[in-house]
Amino acid sequence: MWSVDKPPMDVGATFDTCISRIRNKDLKARLKAAKQTILDDSQAFDVRASAAELHLVPQGVGVANQVTTAEMVALYDGRLASKAGPGRSIYAAIQLLPRDGRCPYCDHRDVSTLDHVLPKTLFPSLAVTPLNLVGSCKDCNKAKLTAAPSNSSDAVLHPYFEDISSQIWLQAMVVEQTVCAVVFRVKAQSQWSDDLNARLRKQFETLGLARLYTQQAAREMSGIRRNLIRVYDAGGGGAVAVKRELKHQWESWSEESANSWKSALYGALHKNAWFCDGGFRLGNS
Repeated sequence: MWSVDKPPMDVGATFDTCISRIRNKDLKARLKAAKQTILDDSQAFDVRASAAELHLVPQGVGVANQVTTAEMVALYDGRLASKAGPGRSIYAAIQLLPRDGRCPYCDHRDVSTLDHVLPKTLFPSLAVTPLNLVGSCKDCNKAKLTAAPSNSSDAVLHPYFEDISSQIWLQAMVVEQTVCAVVFRVKAQSQWSDDLNARLRKQFETLGLARLYTQQAAREMSGIRRNLIRVYDAGGGGAVAVKRELKHQWESWSEESANSWKSALYGALHKNAWFCDGGFRLGNS
């Protein structure tokens, strides 16, 4: 979970683009009549997101009594997300914002869709609001479901507004057993509020990141096993040489992203004496 630059596109211009090709005169007139409400609600969303108060954004049924929820959902699906829609270039531009094309929620899988931070079915006036749209992978998008936050600890961390990279909160632990494994958890930060710690922990659980990272760590350790055996045996280097090799990997991955599963993995591995002294040999063949 890491921060992303805000989309530069204006909500009003985005909305105008989406409705530009609507032929149904009645629908287009009603959408135009609802535009000010959409602008106002988008501004209110910006204010609440900046203050980490997304749980205080009120849900809405339709927009300004002019447009139904279903019509706003259709506006997004057919005119922003659709490859043939007039707003598709805006959709694609938002998809490109996350660094290296990686989902900002899991920091692992590729961006393949846009996620509504607040679901469009419950917050229809924000259906095409760029600040409510974040490039994500399909798995994280699906895992978030369409629930609205009922309190502050339920609110998802918004990648455009909240940067938690200043602290190392992702922790990995080596499980010393017949088949070596590494498990992951969120480490509470004393510098953070109880609310922020709770939100991060809940989001980590909701997205199933502990399982994802443990699976990826198992594959990574399987991939480096042959090299670690070579390093261990070469010139009698033993555990010291393996520790040095793993530390180099940790330093490299930490510089790229201090809270990636790889930096957490190598941080745990190079500090674990059991692993460095042969534990790396124990894995699925």
